[in-house]
Amino acid sequence: MAEVKEFTLPDLGEGLTEAEVVRWLVEVGEVVAVDQPVVEVETAKAMVEVPCPYGGVVTARYGAEGEELAVGAPLLTVAVGADASAPAAAEGSGSGGADGVVAEADGADAAEDGGAGETSGAVLVGYGTGAPPARRRRVRPTPVPAAAAGQVNGVASGYGRHAVTPEVSVRAEAAEPVPGPVPVISPLVRRLARQNGVELRTLTGSGPDGLILRADVERAIGAAGAPAAAAEPSAAAASAPAADAGEVRIPLRGLRGVVADKMSRSRREIPEATCWVDVDATELLAARRAMNAAGGPDAPKISLLALLARICTAALARYPELNARVDTEAREIVRLERVHVGFAAQTDRGLVVPVVRDAHARSAESLSEELSRLTGAARDGSLTPGELTGSTFTLNNYGVFGVDGSTPIINHPEAAMLGVGRIVPKPWVYEGELAVRQVTQLSLTFDHRVCDGGVAGGFLRYVADCVEQPAVLLRGV
Repeated sequence: MAEVKEFTLPDLGEGLTEAEVVRWLVEVGEVVAVDQPVVEVETAKAMVEVPCPYGGVVTARYGAEGEELAVGAPLLTVAVGADASAPAAAEGSGSGGADGVVAEADGADAAEDGGAGETSGAVLVGYGTGAPPARRRRVRPTPVPAAAAGQVNGVASGYGRHAVTPEVSVRAEAAEPVPGPVPVISPLVRRLARQNGVELRTLTGSGPDGLILRADVERAIGAAGAPAAAAEPSAAAASAPAADAGEVRIPLRGLRGVVADKMSRSRREIPEATCWVDVDATELLAARRAMNAAGGPDAPKISLLALLARICTAALARYPELNARVDTEAREIVRLERVHVGFAAQTDRGLVVPVVRDAHARSAESLSEELSRLTGAARDGSLTPGELTGSTFTLNNYGVFGVDGSTPIINHPEAAMLGVGRIVPKPWVYEGELAVRQVTQLSLTFDHRVCDGGVAGGFLRYVADCVEQPAVLLRGV
């Protein structure tokens, strides 16, 4: 007989705890192969196709497109084994909806993942390539009496799972903490509860199988902060601001939420300062034209951003104080030997910062090729989480938006960011004569904990000298 196996949302790495279902790649009743991508999800960092480690017939899908799922929440179930290829294996898959709900066999949750059927050869965090580890035991919510809670879409609200149905949660307020393990996966949810004095055992989660989500904790925080509003709804309604018919509320979640949290943390933790200088970039532009002409018509072109990145790596070799981060718990400045340059890229999904690894060891041509590859991946949403993390210094070319200057916010936990404005012809004194030159503004925002103004000024001045006279770089070759 076929064995029903549950595939949960795996740990996609880099501390991510949730993802949004963007597009299902398989239907209920469809036969899938081992490591076949089954769903496309959007994390806070990238779009990811998630492969299934089992081969068989899809019997259920959990989560509608646009719905956020926590890591460890069920994605789908697959019937594997001798009868898995038969269409009848998709028993109970619904009579018209592709997302029909399938009732799992009573013994499915207790079944060993190492049973009959194919297993994945690809490594997914939490799944492995050999005999998989014991499955995480999820705590089911306390059943709610039908007389009090009623039925929701034909499913008892305190029992079982429901997939791709309107999310309706019936919360049972527990007067006392419930003994046993707390159904929380996300460490961020635990920390939020701990910081606000919320006892997780008193909550009934609205996630799958009673999983406590961040929204559950936030509701508990709001309820605890406004007991009078709960006791006197009429007074709360009177004091609430009137709803504006033209008001639009946009949830801070996904990439937008991560950017908001990171920027807020940067401003909250880092005492930043900014210095800037106007620079004549005429010679740098001429050097770039000469490099591209020397390479021939078929050679890859060297971008201006690549030259600026190369200049920054040379400047960081002279001023390593800025290639660092601050360990606030240990009260230590951590200087980093390797330079991973991040660069700000605006995409349809929002602002992302792809990372060029080991930029200090790359030539201008290598930097240009990698920057081009990462930019293309950022635009089509195929960047991996690993390509969006780990930068030690960020280069921000906001001149492409037609602006001259800015005071960029440091990409936490880095120590500095260089901003580059647009390059435009301006009157400039050159060799004692007034001339029209290609001028840009460079601005350096730095963490004042890692260095003082002398180091920051020296770094910026060296970058400016290299832009004005690219031959200065030859001293370090």
